[in-house]
Amino acid sequence: MKQNIVDKVASVAKISLTAAEKNKFEKDIKNILDSFKDLDSATVTGIKPTFQPVEAKTALREDKEESCLTQKESLANTALNEKGFFKGPKAI
Repeated sequence: MKQNIVDKVASVAKISLTAAEKNKFEKDIKNILDSFKDLDSATVTGIKPTFQPVEAKTALREDKEESCLTQKESLANTALNEKGFFKGPKAI
């Protein structure tokens, strides 16, 4: 593997590496790429491709109509109301 791959990764990551660090990362990147070569040799005939290893389920709840607070009830806990509405700071 060429040393310039480590240099390019370091450049993208905006880090400077010593010569010893470059040699270490070169070995690490080579090990990672070798692991992908192992995956290339796996037999996947008849296996359906997937992009999500775990089935995605919706986290949303079903909409249910429920009773709401009246205007008077919703304004009961605030002193900042005027003419039946919440009163907020002036927007400029």
